[in-house]
Amino acid sequence: MPEDRKPPAQIRQFDHREFGVPRLLEHKESTLVSVCLPARNEGLTVGPIVATLRTELLLTGVVDEILVIDDHSTDNTAAVAREAGARVVSAADILPEYGGGFGKGEVLWKSLYVAEGDVIVWCDADISQFGSRFVSGILGPLLCESDVDLAKGFYRRPERDREGGGRVTELVARPLLSLFCPELAELHQPLSGEYGGKREVLEQLPFVQGYGVEVGLLIDLAKQFGLGGLVQVDLDVRHHRNRSLAELGPQAMAIAQTIMRHVDWDLAPVASELIRPGLPPVTVDVSERPPMVEVSSYLGRALQLATLQP
Repeated sequence: MPEDRKPPAQIRQFDHREFGVPRLLEHKESTLVSVCLPARNEGLTVGPIVATLRTELLLTGVVDEILVIDDHSTDNTAAVAREAGARVVSAADILPEYGGGFGKGEVLWKSLYVAEGDVIVWCDADISQFGSRFVSGILGPLLCESDVDLAKGFYRRPERDREGGGRVTELVARPLLSLFCPELAELHQPLSGEYGGKREVLEQLPFVQGYGVEVGLLIDLAKQFGLGGLVQVDLDVRHHRNRSLAELGPQAMAIAQTIMRHVDWDLAPVASELIRPGLPPVTVDVSERPPMVEVSSYLGRALQLATLQP
């Protein structure tokens, strides 16, 4: 690390128990809140998640919208989510002029286009034993602390990786962040899918289309806005299905490519092949979608939504 490089900053930390419904309502005022769940073939878990959010946060007035973006599911994800009370939109129907795109980052980017909230909270749709704390905890600092731009969740996993952020985080993301972006290595789980931010900030950031979206957003946030508005929130325990090493390989490569390209575009190609013995090559592409403020139809839609708000 260069001698003039500053030591890592201490990122502020909160606990989900600090933010009960009464406190959230006290600080919410006229702020519109959207909860967005990217989902592909999550028919077993998305229903209970939406139902819990509807009962505990939507009907109490904390959340204004529960939005499920269906990413080409081949199961009953869309029907289950709709029946549980979510607004369901197919990813293929959002900004079709930009082509099909791919991956989680594409879905998150598109959710920013169709969501109506001033604050957006993203939550993975594969959580079992779901609790509304996964959303209220993230939402808390965004509503109660005026200087917070983005809140990132962290948790403990009962199945494995009891300490730390998971295999890809500890073996790939954290070492590379420590080398190139040490201020972000302070985050317990930089790759967690539970996080949220203010629209006015998120709309100015590019989105990596695939698995690199989380770490890409963090690095771009730090570059454009600094770390003063970044916080992390303890969400307690999270239950979800564990993926095999074969499944995690492309994710790990996308994380490495994204970090390296954010340091220097020449350090890694935008697309490359992951080669493993006994398995077919997998193309890993970390192409980016532009900041939403550069999408002309978004600017018109944002103006229309603003005129509808009280």
